[in-house]
Parts: sequence; structure tokens; C-alpha cells
Amino acid sequence: MFMGEYHHTIDDKGRLTIPSKIRYELGEIFVITRGLDGCLFVYPKDEWINIIGKYKGLPNTKDARNFMRFFLSGAVECEFDKQGRINISSPLMKYADLNKECVIIGVNDRLEVWSKDRWENFINENEDSLSDIADNLFASNLNI
Repeated sequence: MFMGEYHHTIDDKGRLTIPSKIRYELGEIFVITRGLDGCLFVYPKDEWINIIGKYKGLPNTKDARNFMRFFLSGAVECEFDKQGRINISSPLMKYADLNKECVIIGVNDRLEVWSKDRWENFINENEDSLSDIADNLFASNLNI
């Protein structure tokens, strides 16, 4: 399970250091793709295989085709360099508006990579409603 928030910088060549704590959990080979809400999703290879299996079961509807185009066309298989960095492709950098400062967060089965500004905006726009969101999602079945 991935969790935590890590602040890092991306160098001029699009390389991002992944914290050593989570490199082991991610594995040697993993997948980066466009995520939702303007961030990137990073999946361990085994989780990616599970996701692809679920997509194969989707009906051949316009919504399913469009989502798979969006999600899969940006997917890149990656591995760490000797310094524990990953190289983020320019289309993914552009999609997530990644420049220099970014935030890596653990979200259960994946990592998300956010531009620092987008992450701060997300927190600012949602923090007042998070209590209501938790109430709606968990309807008193879970005590947070």
C-alpha cells in the first residue's frame, strides 16, 4: 500500500527521484500514465496487469473506448536509473503541468505525481468539504 506525501524536484531532463521508501514497493518495472484530475498515475507492474484485465471486460461503448484511449495512450513502462530516478516523457510532463517542483503522493495501489501548484490548489479547493465527502463515502461504517 502506498501512502505519504513527498516533495521533490524534476531536473531539466525530466528526471524525478522517487523516494527510496517506496521504490521497493513499486518494483523494478512499473507504468506511468495520465491520471485523473491533472496528475500522473504510477502503478507497479502487477497492479497494471490487474487494471488491464478489468479494461478487457468493459463493454465496447464510446465512453469505454474514449477512456481507454486517454489512459492507455499515455502509458509508458519505466524503470529506475542507478540514482533511483525515473524519466517522465514530455507528453506526460505537459499533461500534468510538471515543471520543477512536484509532489508525489501514495494513494493505496498507486502513486500520483502532481505539480506543486495543482496539488496545493486541490487541497485548498477540497479541504473544507472532506468531512462531508468522508461521511458520504463511509456512511458511519468506518471511524476515521
